[in-house]
Amino acid sequence: MPHKHDIHNYNRSFAIGITLNVIFVVVEAGYGFVADSLALIADSGHNLSDVITLLLAWGASRLATKTPTENRTYGFRRITILASLLSAILLLLALGAIAWEALGRFFTPQPVNGMLVITIAAIGVVINTATALLFATGQKHDLNIRSAYLHMAADAGISLGVVVAGIAIMLSGWLWLDPLISLLIVLVILVGAWGLFKDSVNLSIDVVPPGIDISAIKDYLAKIDNVSALHDLHVWALSTSETALTVHLVTTNDVRDNAFLQKIQQHLHDTFGIEHATIQIENDDNENLCILNRAKCI
Repeated sequence: MPHKHDIHNYNRSFAIGITLNVIFVVVEAGYGFVADSLALIADSGHNLSDVITLLLAWGASRLATKTPTENRTYGFRRITILASLLSAILLLLALGAIAWEALGRFFTPQPVNGMLVITIAAIGVVINTATALLFATGQKHDLNIRSAYLHMAADAGISLGVVVAGIAIMLSGWLWLDPLISLLIVLVILVGAWGLFKDSVNLSIDVVPPGIDISAIKDYLAKIDNVSALHDLHVWALSTSETALTVHLVTTNDVRDNAFLQKIQQHLHDTFGIEHATIQIENDDNENLCILNRAKCI
């Protein structure tokens, strides 16, 4: 579970990021309509989805810290996975709507205020870059934080692209550049959105989390002194930042001391990032087989 000071830092990052982006969404959408720029409107629509993403991630992160109860023995940790999945779905829907409108603009191009587009998009570069930096340190260990970081970093690049489009329109007068840039925005965002969607779906159905080498874990467990076999090994995500493991170890002697288990748990944590390891020890006795050690067992 994240440390209290980490949660505090995330709270501040989310609050600052959401405030900056809400203000920018209102300004960008307003000027997008004034300038009749689909690129600005499209970018503001995506920034609005980012605000929703930040709100979902923030709420999920706070719920994940709640104390487990008798009915929710793992607490609300998996809500972080559901939040990232919902965020990805909303983003994909928004991209579809933007792409549909952009295709229509190719047949009915509208004049665009190039200087206004450049100015607003340049502000977006600054705001999105600043917001992305708020999540830079935590994005390697938490899918929610990584989602926020990638969204904002991508937006910074996209806003830069809109600046380029505005300059190109002013110099060339080619109005079709506006819907073209909108489609390029959709394609760039789609790459990250699809990755987020895929990772969220995988975690929600208990696929081994990214970065966890299940073969290396099996190899380590099998080579532990006095361990002759292992079975019923499962590795899954408790949340977007925590991984759990269960396994049955068959030993050649009657090992029952806590130091043996603590050593294994510590190694799993330090080497493989397993925060919650549950290990069952069994004797190497053919007359006392575990009912979970069979081919049809999950």
